[in-house]
Amino acid sequence: MWSPAPLCALGRRRPGPSAPLQPLTRLLQREYGEQPPTRLLQREYRELPLPRQGWGRTHHLPPRRFVSNKPKSRRHPKTFPVLDGRVPAVYRHVFEANLRNSEAVINRYSELLERVKKGGGENAVLRHTKRNKKLFVRERLRLLLDDGDFLELSPLAGLDMPYGDVPAAGCLTGIGKICGVWCVFIASDATVKGGTIYPIGVKKQLRAQEIAMENRLLSVHLVDSGGAFLPLQSELFPDKLHGGRIFYNEAIMSAMGIPQVAVVCGSCVAGGAYVPTMAEESVIIDKTGTLFLAGPPLVKAATGEDVSPEDLGGARLHSQVSGCTDHFAPSEEEAYECIRNVVSTLNCEPVPEEDRDHDSPLYSPEELLGLAPLDYGCTLPVKLILSRLVDGSRLQEFKAAYGTTLVTGFGHVEGHLVGIVANNGELAHDAALKGSHFVQLCGQRGIPILFLQNTAPQPAGPASISQAEAHSNRLKAQASMMAAVACAAVPKITIVIGGCFGSDSYVMCGRSFSPNFLFLWPNARVALVDSRHFPTVPPAGDWTGEELELKQLKAKLEEESSAFYSSSRLWDDGIILPQDTRKVIAQCLEIMEQKKSQAVSPCPYPIIRM
Repeated sequence: MWSPAPLCALGRRRPGPSAPLQPLTRLLQREYGEQPPTRLLQREYRELPLPRQGWGRTHHLPPRRFVSNKPKSRRHPKTFPVLDGRVPAVYRHVFEANLRNSEAVINRYSELLERVKKGGGENAVLRHTKRNKKLFVRERLRLLLDDGDFLELSPLAGLDMPYGDVPAAGCLTGIGKICGVWCVFIASDATVKGGTIYPIGVKKQLRAQEIAMENRLLSVHLVDSGGAFLPLQSELFPDKLHGGRIFYNEAIMSAMGIPQVAVVCGSCVAGGAYVPTMAEESVIIDKTGTLFLAGPPLVKAATGEDVSPEDLGGARLHSQVSGCTDHFAPSEEEAYECIRNVVSTLNCEPVPEEDRDHDSPLYSPEELLGLAPLDYGCTLPVKLILSRLVDGSRLQEFKAAYGTTLVTGFGHVEGHLVGIVANNGELAHDAALKGSHFVQLCGQRGIPILFLQNTAPQPAGPASISQAEAHSNRLKAQASMMAAVACAAVPKITIVIGGCFGSDSYVMCGRSFSPNFLFLWPNARVALVDSRHFPTVPPAGDWTGEELELKQLKAKLEEESSAFYSSSRLWDDGIILPQDTRKVIAQCLEIMEQKKSQAVSPCPYPIIRM
């Protein structure tokens, strides 16, 4: 069960026999004798999730299973069938073509990642660290987070935008541990455009808040912002999902009992000033952090008065006079130590350390580079990929002989049980019905679902009545699976391992179906239609344009369908390397599992600061 709500009395035995239990008691007496085992009668239902609690999107679900108070064993049976992950010799040339393509796109990915890690460039970083005496944003995260890897989200966001490059969208977001607790962090990078907020930066922060709400994760803001970039104000201020939504989300998260803390580690101007003042606790750094709606230049222009940033909104002013901040830190290092101490008082329990006994896959994850398809025509059987992701290469397949263009089944990833739904060809009628059935099973059993998406390019229109009938049946079956995926109230992770085309991508839990996490392999293609199957010669009688227009449209589709174009616009949560997929999936499953051990605040109101 994924609801963190406490156990309630629904379903408990009351003193004396009750009418509903008498048939059950008689059945057990026939099976076990006059004294049926009491443990079978003393199980309890979990309480239904309250509004704004539980699974996040779907509420008022009926209780699904009896839940025992006994701790679950984490020693998983090793009896699931073992997948054959050997690549047949007949596929060797396809494997090698995929491998060459993977190496090329990974080189491109590495170049972009190195470019992003430099922030606003060497000169901007030097000015930030030497002249302004501030720490670079990645150094700040090193001091804030526990030792170990953290999951960075959408690092390539903001590249090659219509208004220019905004490396990492001007802020770093991700999930890491503080005092053993998984937390979402949103850290401004003042070396990018002086810390001003661009439309893509707003979108990135909103996505981080969405992840925090879905998974009930503590949020930490490191604020060093110059406010909105005014020339683009129409793209980041007026609409529902523009800048103001960040502050709305802060209030809603506080009312949900999701803690938020902030560090003012630089300028905090205009809209950025609301972030720390709406957080539950905030720290400000002496001689570095400033907090005001309008800075000294605007004061000078409006009143003619000269005032220093420190006098207008410095650390001592807000700690001793206004009360906008709660803790005064003499240095950045002490500020992050202070915020770690604050986190330790939030009553957030770390994920319990459990003995997850798991085996590594029998096949090397490095071979996934040759299994990542160059295009749909180079797709190899998806079980070859699964054999390199699941523990011991073991999969308990569901309906193995039916609807074989979709592989469904149960497996473990580093000890976590998951339901797997993986494209293995065109999502035909039988495959969609099978997928609908399996997704509903996972929803009933409270098992998270992993989607491996490689959808086929959209088929051509029917050429006969029989084909039209087949298309109609396929459409009905896919609609059934769409409904099942949308309403399954369990965590979902989607990995696009190849194509993400047309309506099939919705069925396989694409972005619009709100998976908890969605990642791309660098070879992935995301588009309504596959540009590689787009004609460049006008069909007779159907097209009045010129051949040149078709070629230009095809080139545009080719550019806009790449994984890098998608990730720079935040259509996903980032690009991951195929060989790192198992590690990322396991990390996401552990992050989502933390929600089960968190207490839910009974207070429906946010913290209202002085």
